Amino acid sequence: MLTIGELASYAGVTVRAVRHYHARGLLPEPERDRSGYRRYDAGAVVELIRIRALAGAGVPLARVRELLRADEEEFAAAVAEIDARLVAEILERRRQRERIALLTPGDGLALPAEVVAYLGRLRALGVDERIVRVERDGWVPLAAHAPGRVPEWTARKCEQLADPRFTDFYRALGRALDRGDDAPLAELADGLAASLTRMADERGDAYLDDLDDADVGPGLVAQMDTLAFDAVPPARRLAGLLAERGWSGWTRLRRVAAGSGRGNGGGQAGAQGGGVGG
Repeated sequence: MLTIGELASYAGVTVRAVRHYHARGLLPEPERDRSGYRRYDAGAVVELIRIRALAGAGVPLARVRELLRADEEEFAAAVAEIDARLVAEILERRRQRERIALLTPGDGLALPAEVVAYLGRLRALGVDERIVRVERDGWVPLAAHAPGRVPEWTARKCEQLADPRFTDFYRALGRALDRGDDAPLAELADGLAASLTRMADERGDAYLDDLDDADVGPGLVAQMDTLAFDAVPPARRLAGLLAERGWSGWTRLRRVAAGSGRGNGGGQAGAQGGGVGG
C-alpha cells in the first residue's frame, strides 16, 4: 500500500494535484487506516496516470471524468479525437513559427515575399535604414490595396536598383538626412530630375508612373505621402525641389512644366512603397 506522497511520485504528479483530483471527483479517495493515513493500491497509480495523461493532453477535467467512466471502445475513439486535435495544433504551431521567422528582418508579417526581398536588396546596398523603413511603411497599404500588382511593381523597382544612378541617389539621400541645409538636397534634385527625364524619354512616362486610380486612389496617395514626409522630413523639401525641375509628386510621379510645382511640397515621388523613382 502506498502513501499519498508515494502515489504522487509514482504517477509523476504533485501531492497537491492528487488532492485536487480527489476534490474534483476524478480519483476515489480511500479511507484512512488506523494510523490516520490514506493508503493507495496499484490500481490508484494506474488511474492517476490516466488522469495525468488526459489532463496533460489538454482535455478539460469535466471531460476526463467522462472518459474514465467510458467503455474501451468509447475511450479509444476519444483518444483518437484528442490525437487528431493535437496534430492540428502542432501544424498550426509550425505555421506560427514560420510566420515568426519572417519577422526577423521586421518586414515579413505584413508584406509579400517580393517586397521583403526588395527591402533586403536596399539594405544590402547600404541604404540608410530610415529610408528603408519609409519604403516598408509605404508598401504596407499599397500591397493591401492592390496585391495583384505587387510582383510587377517590385520587379520594376529591382530593375531600377540595377542603375547605379538610383543606388547613388539612395546613399546620398541617407547622408543628406543628417544635414540641416538645402545644398545636398538641391544637388540630389538636379541629378534625380535629370535621371528621371532620361528614363521617361527612353521608356515613356508610364515607366515612372504606372499607378492608376483603380489601384491607388487619391486618399491612399495622400496617406503614403504623409508616411514618408513624417518619417523623413527632408523628403518633403526634396519633392518641392523636384517639382521646380519638372517632376511633381512622390507616390505618383509625373512630368510637369519646370517650375510649375514650386513650393508645393510634392507627393511621394513614384515610390510604390516610399522612395523616389518607382
